[in-house]
Amino acid sequence: MASLENKIVWITGASSGIGEGIVEVLAPQNVKLILSSRRAEALEAVRAKCPNLALVKILPLDLAKPNTLEDKAKEALALFGRVDVIIHSGGISQRSFAIDTDIEVNRKLMEVNFFSTTILTKALLPSMLKNGFGHIIAISSLIGKFGSPYRSGYAASKHALHGYYDSLRAEMWKKGVLVTIATPGFVKTNVSLNALTEKGEKSNTMDEGQAKGISAYACGQQIVKAIINEKEEVRIGGKETMAILIKRFFPLLFSKIIRKANVR
Repeated sequence: MASLENKIVWITGASSGIGEGIVEVLAPQNVKLILSSRRAEALEAVRAKCPNLALVKILPLDLAKPNTLEDKAKEALALFGRVDVIIHSGGISQRSFAIDTDIEVNRKLMEVNFFSTTILTKALLPSMLKNGFGHIIAISSLIGKFGSPYRSGYAASKHALHGYYDSLRAEMWKKGVLVTIATPGFVKTNVSLNALTEKGEKSNTMDEGQAKGISAYACGQQIVKAIINEKEEVRIGGKETMAILIKRFFPLLFSKIIRKANVR
C-alpha cells in the first residue's frame, strides 16, 4: 500500500490523545474518516479542524457498552459503504496496586481495552473479507509487552490484545486482511489523568513520563507510516522502548529495574 488515499478509515478514541493525533495526520490527505468516541461535542470539535468536512463523519459510541457495538459497526459500514481500515485507539488506563483494585475496575479495563476491539473487529471482518481487503490496527502499549507496578489490570488488557491480534493475523494472512499492533511508550496525552484508581475514579494525576513524552501528532505520524508500510508491529517512543529488548535478553535485570521504577 503506497498510501491511504481513497481509503475509509474508522478511528475509535478520536476525540483526544493518540486518536486525535491520527486524525490530524490523515485529515489533510484524501482519506474518508469516521470518528468515534463517547463525546459527540468533542468529536465535532476535532472534525471542525479537518480541511474537508465532507470526508469526515461522526459516530459516537461507548466502548464500555458491548451490547451496542455490533450495531455501531453496521452504522459505520453504512456511512461510506464500507470500512477499509479500523484503528482501535479508544482505551483507558489504570493507576492502582493490584491488591487494592476492585475486580470491577479490572473488568472495565478488559471491556474497554480488549473486548470492545474484538467485537468491532469481528463485526467488520465479513465485509473486509468480501471486499478482499482490510487493515486492523490495535493500539497497545509498551505495557502490553511487559507488566509494571501500578498497572496490573491495564497490562493484562494490553497483553490480551497481542495474543488476540497475533492470532488473527496468522489466520488472515491469505485473505487480504492485515493486522498491525502499535506499542507506544510515553505520549503526551491525558491518559494518566483519566486513568482509573482502585475504586474506578479518575486519578487526575499527570505522569512525569507522560508529560515529557512525544506529541500525539508525532505518535500518529508513526502509526500511519506503519499502516502504509504494512508493518506487523511498531514500537513508538523514546529510550523507554528499549525496555522491550532488556526484558527479552536480560529478564533478571529487567525485573530489578521495573520493580524500582517510579510509576506513581
